Amino acid sequence: MVLSAVACATFGLGAHAQSSWPTKPVSLIVPFPAGGGTDTFARPLSAQFSKLTGKTMVIDNRGGAGGNLGAGVAAKAPADGYTLFMGAVHHSIAPSMYPKLDYDLERDFVPLAIVASVPHVLVVNPKNIAVADFKAFMELVKNSPGKFNYGSAGGGTSHHLAGELFKLQSKTFITHIPYRGAGPALQDLIAGNVDMMFDGLGSSAQHIKGGRIKALMVSGNKRNPAFPDVPCAAELGLPDYNVNTWYGLWAPKGTPADVQARAIEEVRKASASDEIKTSWANSGADFPNLTGAQFGSFVSAEIKKWAVVVKASGAKLD
Repeated sequence: MVLSAVACATFGLGAHAQSSWPTKPVSLIVPFPAGGGTDTFARPLSAQFSKLTGKTMVIDNRGGAGGNLGAGVAAKAPADGYTLFMGAVHHSIAPSMYPKLDYDLERDFVPLAIVASVPHVLVVNPKNIAVADFKAFMELVKNSPGKFNYGSAGGGTSHHLAGELFKLQSKTFITHIPYRGAGPALQDLIAGNVDMMFDGLGSSAQHIKGGRIKALMVSGNKRNPAFPDVPCAAELGLPDYNVNTWYGLWAPKGTPADVQARAIEEVRKASASDEIKTSWANSGADFPNLTGAQFGSFVSAEIKKWAVVVKASGAKLD
């Protein structure tokens, strides 16, 4: 994706800001337990940040309430640049799912950058659902409505809405089982305690490659380069099933402009490193190059988009 003038201007500001930040370790609040999709991208990013700046970025996992507990903590953190927030698409869904939040994504945070975008993938436990392909899966599920279930990172997360959207478009019924993060849900999927997940490819990738779970479909209209043998939704008769999980970096509202610019600059540098390029490619992820105000506009559009999906699917918190 070509950087817009807005993004280029932001990077230019970063190059001339001459910020002394950081002068001490930076805390990165990740609002899900360790082992989920957010962790998959937060940890390599934090390692590169530490390498580039010489100051440690400490991951602070604060799981709970579909990612909203950690978001609330981050929103109330001092706006000095030493607490950043690694949120995700889940946080653009939350306003439509939760009647009362103790934070406002657009009011209480400053958007810095999207650090990764990855398609959702339908993965199953191969023992619970012993099918060769998506066609056989559909026959099994349609012949046994309500028999099978899917795990999610929690009510109102992209995992949950991806499942509800799939049910709506495929005219199937599968029971939703919410967890306190994608990590715990994946563990139960691998153990056979749940039958399937509509997971971000980033967190499922290593388990697919290891044979612990089986991928039947990636969302969207093209196959993912990291898993070229897994068919996409469009070729399986679901042309409108397009669900991506994106992960973004925010700072609390009021964070100094020079710190914002420096943080964006370091994200840009990290994304260009061989380590990040390799890690993202292995997870089937892209680096979208959306920063600052451009990222903020994207988030506003996502909030509106998911509100429509929530209403159409009738999704509710379990």
